[in-house]
Amino acid sequence: METTTGSSRRRGITRLAASVVASGLVMAGALVGAGSAVADEAPQHQGGAAAVLDGLKTYDRAVLHADGKNQQLPAGLFEMTVDGGGKLKTYCIDIHNPTQDQAKYLETPWNQTSLNTNKNAGKIRWILEHSYPQVDDLAALAKAAGTGPLTEKTAAAGTQVAIWRYSDDVDVEALDGQAEKLADWLEKSAVDQAEPKASLALDPAAVSGKSGEKLGPITVHTNAGQVSVTPPADAASGVKVTDKSGKPVTTAANGAELYFDVPAGAADGTASLTVQATTSVPVGRAFAGVTKSQTMILAGSSESTVSATATGTWAKKGAIPAVSAQKNCAKGGVDVTASNEGDEAFTFELAGAKHTIEAGKSETVTIPVAEDQAYDFTITGPGGFSKTFKGVLDCKTSGSATGGTDTQTGGDKPAPATSGSGATGGSGDLAETGGSSATPVIAGVAIALVVVGGGAVFLLRKRKTQASA
Repeated sequence: METTTGSSRRRGITRLAASVVASGLVMAGALVGAGSAVADEAPQHQGGAAAVLDGLKTYDRAVLHADGKNQQLPAGLFEMTVDGGGKLKTYCIDIHNPTQDQAKYLETPWNQTSLNTNKNAGKIRWILEHSYPQVDDLAALAKAAGTGPLTEKTAAAGTQVAIWRYSDDVDVEALDGQAEKLADWLEKSAVDQAEPKASLALDPAAVSGKSGEKLGPITVHTNAGQVSVTPPADAASGVKVTDKSGKPVTTAANGAELYFDVPAGAADGTASLTVQATTSVPVGRAFAGVTKSQTMILAGSSESTVSATATGTWAKKGAIPAVSAQKNCAKGGVDVTASNEGDEAFTFELAGAKHTIEAGKSETVTIPVAEDQAYDFTITGPGGFSKTFKGVLDCKTSGSATGGTDTQTGGDKPAPATSGSGATGGSGDLAETGGSSATPVIAGVAIALVVVGGGAVFLLRKRKTQASA
C-alpha cells in the first residue's frame, strides 16, 4: 500500500483544500448548521465483531527474499480483544504493511479487502482450517505435515509463512526448519474453499417509508442460535420493532425479518435498531483496520460479542430516501446507495451528473477513493436523519499497490494507531494514517463527501421544488 511522509501528507491536505475551491463541483445551496440532527460517528461497518489489536503474541522468525535482499521479520499469531467481550486470534494478510498499536478492527467481507482480487483467497481459508491454532494437537499436525517436532511458536510461524505466500505472492521462508516444512506442506496441500459467512449482519442496513407503515423487511444473517433485538431508544415516538404480522420482537434467529412499525401520527423522523449475540466468529473472516493497519484474517475465536445496526426513516409525504454506503474494492471507491419509498421523485446531483430516483426505486453511485486514503462523509435527511460514514479504502496489499517489497510488517511492537493527519510514530516504514473530518450539512437531503487524497467534494441535494419541504 502507498507510503507517504508527514510533509507529503500535509501538502496533500493543502492541495485538497485548494481543489475544493477550484473544482467547480460544489453546487449552489445554503450550508446550514446540523441543528438537532446528530450524526452517527461510528466507523462504517456491515456488522459482526469489532475488536482492538493487542499485538503479536505467538511467533517465531521468517526471512523475506526480495530485490536481492534478505529481511528478517516476525511471523505468527496476533491477538485482539473484542468490544463487549471475547478474544480473537489472527494472521496477517498484508506482509508489507505494519500494524498500529491498539488499532481498531472490524469484521469485513472479503470483497472489501485485498482478498477481493486474490484468486488464492480460498486456499488461505483451507490453511487456517488445517493448521495451528485450529489444529492444536501439535504432534498430530507434525505427523500429517512430516515436519518433526513443532512448538506453538514454530507452528504459528510456519502457518503465517504459508499464508503470506498466497496473500502477498512473496518469496518468504521460516527460519526454523520444522516451521519451513510445515509452510511447504500447507502451501502444497491447500485447496480452494468458499468465504465464510458473517457472524452477524443485517440486510439492508437502511430502509424508509411513510408514517403508518411497517418499514422493511430487514433480514438477520447470523451463525448464532439467537440474537437479541434492541428497539429504538426514543420510546415516545411509538416506533416498535416487529415481525411481518406486527408482533413486537425482542429476539430473532438467522433468516428472521424485522420491521420498523411506525404509528400513523408519528412526526417525520428516523430511528435505529440493534441486534446482538454471543457467538464464535467463523474462521477465515477478514478483519480490516478502521485506520491504516495491516489487514488480518481470523484463525480462532472465543465466544465473542457481535452486533449489527439498521436505520429506518419515515415521513408523511414527499420523497423519503434511505441511504447506505459500503466499500467497493472492485471499482476502487465507496458505493452510496439511495432508495426512495416516498410518493415523489428524488433528484440529486453528484459529480456534475443528475440522478433521479422515482418513487419505489433505488440507485447506487460509486464515489472514487484513492487506495489507502481515509474518507469521511455525512448524510442528512428529513426528520433529523444524519449518519456519518468513515473508513480507509484498503483494497490492495502494500506490495501490489506500490510495487515495493522492502517494508517490514512492523516488528514485535506495532506503531501507535492514529486517525489524524499527523505522523504515526513508532518504528518501521509505516505509512501515515490521515483523514479529514469535514462534514458539512446541506439544507434538505444532502451528502457532503471529503476524500483525503481524492481532491473532490460532492454534494447531494434535493431538487429545488422539494427544498421547502
